Amino acid sequence: MTNGLPERTSLDISPEAFETIRKILKNLKGFNLDCYKEKCIRRRISIRIRATHSKTAESYCDLLLNSESELELLLKVLTIHVSQFFRNPATFEKLKNDIFPRLFSRCSREGRRELRIWSVGCASGEEPYTLALILKDTFDAETRGIDVSILATDVDTGTLEAARTAAYGVDRLAEMSESMKGRYFDLRESKYHLLPEIKRLVSFRQSDIYDIGGYEASDLILCRNVLIYFERSQQERILEGFADALPRGGILVLGKSETLVGSSRRRFTTVCPVERIYQSL
Repeated sequence: MTNGLPERTSLDISPEAFETIRKILKNLKGFNLDCYKEKCIRRRISIRIRATHSKTAESYCDLLLNSESELELLLKVLTIHVSQFFRNPATFEKLKNDIFPRLFSRCSREGRRELRIWSVGCASGEEPYTLALILKDTFDAETRGIDVSILATDVDTGTLEAARTAAYGVDRLAEMSESMKGRYFDLRESKYHLLPEIKRLVSFRQSDIYDIGGYEASDLILCRNVLIYFERSQQERILEGFADALPRGGILVLGKSETLVGSSRRRFTTVCPVERIYQSL
């Protein structure tokens, strides 16, 4: 399994059919396939071809043109993220014990009154809400004197709506202590509903990581398990964009299977190689 999807050989998708699907997604949904790894994209398209019992990739193209619901389902498969609160707990321990104190100390030293955090590819909101929980639970005093903003972005509007609702199954909270669940969630109808005081700490926005010009200035950027779906040249471009968005001393957190590539390696120094945490130069 990869990211919750079965590893199966892609169906035979001709170059012509693939180009048609690319154009449909670009023209009707504004979703650009060009920067993603083609092998991964083909595998995910094949999942929907099988699921709809389409006989060929060409017949699936016809279905996409005539079914808004299938177009939405394909987009969801292409952008799916498997997430949970405190996913990879050691990363969040490092953020709590080292990175956040470092960032708050810098704000105090420089007389700054704002701290900007950006969660890239936020899916259903578990990552940015985890950051909000840490800030509320551990750094409540520090945040009273500083305007802390958490921006969470994703390309898929459906998952963003789910994130704003902030109601989760128990499986999404598997790494969370019972005491934290009790303090910050209401359990109703088998769903854990995040309290409004935490929800309002995070703002969500639809955004494509490919749009470098739309990157927000940030002090801490988390982009975990997103770059793996991009070709190396696009990874370099995105990492350069992050370096531009971060001030000197800003922090970038990548996924465990990701690392700096190309010219971006000259723009960061490593803070924690195990947790893939880097500081901008």
